[in-house]
Amino acid sequence: MPDKESVERSIITNYRSRLWSKFTKALKDYELIKENDKICVCISGGKDSMLLAKLFQELQRHSIIPFEAKYLVMNPGYNGENLSMIIANLERLGIPAEIRESNIFEVTSKEKGKIACYLCARMRRGALYSLARDYGCNKIALGHHFDDVIETTLLNMLNAGSFQTMLPKLRSTNFKGMELIRPMYYIREKDIVSWSEYNELKFIQCACRFTEKDAENNPETLSRRKKTKELIKILCEYNPMAEKNIFTSASNVVIDKILGCKYRGVRKNFNDLYGSDSENGL
Repeated sequence: MPDKESVERSIITNYRSRLWSKFTKALKDYELIKENDKICVCISGGKDSMLLAKLFQELQRHSIIPFEAKYLVMNPGYNGENLSMIIANLERLGIPAEIRESNIFEVTSKEKGKIACYLCARMRRGALYSLARDYGCNKIALGHHFDDVIETTLLNMLNAGSFQTMLPKLRSTNFKGMELIRPMYYIREKDIVSWSEYNELKFIQCACRFTEKDAENNPETLSRRKKTKELIKILCEYNPMAEKNIFTSASNVVIDKILGCKYRGVRKNFNDLYGSDSENGL
């Protein structure tokens, strides 16, 4: 089993082009880190967030931009097995994370279906912002990756009837001065899996109590996100460039070829856009 130094070395050697280079490219393209930022790196315990923490540790060693990083595990109520695995991985990988307790799973377990998922996600995000602010951080970093971006884009199109994607950075509306960043924006999930397997690392899967219970009672049930993953595989059979094109489409929107849009809370319909001069834009 590879030791901590070998795991770290693999990020900038064997997986340099697939992980490290894409990580630093996203930081540069979207200006995710600025001088004297204090960033709370949020670790859920899964493969994505654990890799995010290791990428930030490497960045602290090599970056010419001075910044601070605080590593946080917000425990929403993991079972003993999952929590033990998280602690073991933190120790093995040398990640100095602080574990903070909450009762989010207990609260949301009283709800059902999509309401429970929505409430859980909202409470977890709020808790992360609150803890990060307590640490004096101005940003939180999450481990969402390329596949999360295209899945979210399709989920919104097919289930919400809107074209919106997962952004590389986002200002908080409830925590003034706080910002969310996604430095793994360009990294493919298959490469994270490959890195984990190469280093013989095992992480927790989805630790949601509601999902675990639903899987036990309805083993044939698939979440919308899992179904979307399957749909993307089918789309790639139709066009091998489908994944890249879904991702690129969010930065290639042709305003004069859409029926309407919403910009900074103001909705414009087709007639508004059709009747305006091109110089006026939105």
